[in-house]
Amino acid sequence: MICNGCAHSSSAHSQAHTSLKSLAARVIGRRLSRAAASVVATDIYEEVLAVARSKSMDTGRVELRREDAYALPVLPRKCDGGFAGFWWSHIPRARMRSFLAGFHRVLSPGARVVFMDNVYVEGSSTPISRVDQHGDTYQMRRLDDGSGHEVLKNFPTESALRAAVEGFAAEVRVEFLQYYWILSYRLS
Repeated sequence: MICNGCAHSSSAHSQAHTSLKSLAARVIGRRLSRAAASVVATDIYEEVLAVARSKSMDTGRVELRREDAYALPVLPRKCDGGFAGFWWSHIPRARMRSFLAGFHRVLSPGARVVFMDNVYVEGSSTPISRVDQHGDTYQMRRLDDGSGHEVLKNFPTESALRAAVEGFAAEVRVEFLQYYWILSYRLS
């Protein structure tokens, strides 16, 4: 979220895309922290917050908080904007509307909202390992220690993105780039 600017981030999951995600997060984070009067950045994982704390930032304007994205707390004041990078794809389809309602609850009416995530690119993306009964897709990820983990990783279409924010959003824009998509809108 961005209080007068709030940024919500999620942990990087893919080893192959970590450096690109980190670069994107750093660039966006720097721009947000310079443009916003204050930034509240959240993640559920303390390890991710520790990495963020190790970076150079204006601690008077940037607050890092351990929070559950599905249960964001009521903040002392509403945020003028919200950003979530590389998080949308890890939200189960059945929970999307409730996640968005909670995310929007901490934002002011008319707040600018931006989501960014991966596009599935054949030959580049980790292959889909299965699709469940709800249409959620999964990938198998191998960690440095050799262990394998199944990770929820949905790749929405433009129409799915628009449908997800229908009733919440005005001035909806969707842009698909080669490896990423960007959804932006004003909160209704």
